[in-house]
Amino acid sequence: NLLDLPVERPDFVETTALGAAMLAARGAGLVSSLEEASKTMRHKSPYYAGGSHVSGTAWQLDEPILDTLNLPKKEPIIRDGQYGRISLGKHNSIFIGGVAHELGHALSLPHNKERPDEREAFGTALMGSGNRSYGDELRGEGRGSFLTLAHAMRLASHPQFSGSAKGMVLPAQADWSGVALEPIDGGFRVSGAVRSKIPVYAVVAYTDPEGGGDYNATTATAVPAGDGAFRIDCTTLTPGKSGELRLFACHANGATSRLSYGYRVAPDGTADIASAQARLELERHNFDPAGWSAEGLSPRAAEIGERFWRARNPGREAPPTPGAVPGDRTRIPLTDTRPAEAEVGWGRPAFDQLPGPGRFLSAGGELFAHGLYAHAPARHTYRLDGKWTSIVGRAGLADGKHGKVVFAIRVDGEERWRSEDLQAGPTAAFEVDLAGAQELELVVEDAGDGNGGDWGLWLEPELRRGPR
Repeated sequence: NLLDLPVERPDFVETTALGAAMLAARGAGLVSSLEEASKTMRHKSPYYAGGSHVSGTAWQLDEPILDTLNLPKKEPIIRDGQYGRISLGKHNSIFIGGVAHELGHALSLPHNKERPDEREAFGTALMGSGNRSYGDELRGEGRGSFLTLAHAMRLASHPQFSGSAKGMVLPAQADWSGVALEPIDGGFRVSGAVRSKIPVYAVVAYTDPEGGGDYNATTATAVPAGDGAFRIDCTTLTPGKSGELRLFACHANGATSRLSYGYRVAPDGTADIASAQARLELERHNFDPAGWSAEGLSPRAAEIGERFWRARNPGREAPPTPGAVPGDRTRIPLTDTRPAEAEVGWGRPAFDQLPGPGRFLSAGGELFAHGLYAHAPARHTYRLDGKWTSIVGRAGLADGKHGKVVFAIRVDGEERWRSEDLQAGPTAAFEVDLAGAQELELVVEDAGDGNGGDWGLWLEPELRRGPR
């Protein structure tokens, strides 16, 4: 009787919290094995899942003691190599909950966390850490797990739930118009209109603070009016952190379309949406190749827009090297000068913009007017000829990227500044002495996890000289 045996899993790699599995795997060689001599149950299995409204794949361990009928049982107590001494019911909660969680991923759902009001009423979001609390209410150990309204609305049009495959493979493209953000007590309001040839029946907003992947993203929803108008109040923000607002339009064929904007939250909980507002201004602006106009733009949006236009429409005359800049200039953005060498780990070097069409420099929930795209491994070298006394700026990973990088500044071959490992989120400030220096090197390195997604950015670096 397996229920009478001590259970150990020294070889079990638990990756439910990274996006584990969903489908029972009997017949696929992923079942547990019992070693009679040691009374130890061991298993090895992949734990991952992903999918869309069209298809999905996931893998999950199955074993004989996993049974929904065991969820209410507080006895017997079993021994698990990872979770220690737990009841049979709790063991089933963790692993059957993992199956349900990963089924969500296979059906296209991302992670999300419950809002405080949801936690009080319903418990833990299944697509957050609810894979560990599934069925706890059956043992009187908590409220258990629930599917958020936002995710239920997304699944409502999934062919597996709607029962209709009409237009399932048709590309869905939403037309967003009049999108605006405005501050409100406790957060901000996002409003606008959304239309599409494939009808949009819901808009879902995720407010995702930096760090923790998307596990900490809370949700809010709206049903658009007949003309497509919607309004969503986002008030579950994390003080002292930047974040990303992701808007999803849910189409009737199961597809989604998205927008995203960065924001920052002060320690007192006040939302700073200035960068998002500037981005919205710029997205509505006509970047005419024939000439630049700042008409109708705020000062910050105009500054960012002008540099972005210049980056997309470079003049014929190459900028000077730092050493050739006239002596009456005491400050100059580094991107107004020419590097001696520039190399990046993906794509081509880009200045004052990201690679690809229409992409502004954004990190830590903030837009920046100028800077260097520096996907690791990257190296930018500048000839100073002893003409500058310092360089100041910030460094960070581009918003929406998942990599981890290290930034370093070398002066005449000597490293004078190195950042900690940086991921998407807060940027790092630097100020480095350049007095008498001949050569400046800006280096971005992979932090040891592979360079996929390592979109490093040198943000508003500025050369300075003369008295401070």
